Amino acid sequence: MSTLVTMLRGINVGGQKKLSMETLREIFKGFGFTNIRTYVQSGNVVFESPVQEPSLLTESIETRIEHTCGFHVEVFIRQAQELKRILAGNPFLNDRHEDPSKLHVTFLYRPPTKSLWSQLTISANTVDEFARGELAIYLFGPNGYGKTKLSNSYFERKLGMPLTTRNWNTVNALYKMVME
Repeated sequence: MSTLVTMLRGINVGGQKKLSMETLREIFKGFGFTNIRTYVQSGNVVFESPVQEPSLLTESIETRIEHTCGFHVEVFIRQAQELKRILAGNPFLNDRHEDPSKLHVTFLYRPPTKSLWSQLTISANTVDEFARGELAIYLFGPNGYGKTKLSNSYFERKLGMPLTTRNWNTVNALYKMVME
């Protein structure tokens, strides 16, 4: 059995794509997953699966959610070691010791091409910063995520794929759940 983390994009935000965590847990039970736990109402699920490769699960879970709930939602699955690498590799903590409450991680749906990565530039007059990771982008927004120009919309436009963002505390909490 492998313990995995799933993050759903854009559910229960502003009254859109409402999905209760009870329904979400039932969807996961329907696959035969075990030890299913959710974290907050934004579609974070930690579970155990005999299938260890996330790419083999993503489409099936997306299809089941759409069939059950009537709307499409992108599913991002990460293994424990991927979350551990993300937590260990944050340059805004390791090199600069920024306030963790100002840090976020944007999870990529798939690896972007080098030419897409090269399109990621920010204006010189912004205080927000980002750093590339492996299937993730580290964000530092000193004025808070609600005021950043480096939102999901910005990165989705530049990279041409869906993304989902979690604050630093949530990423840590999910990793802790994986290790329990």
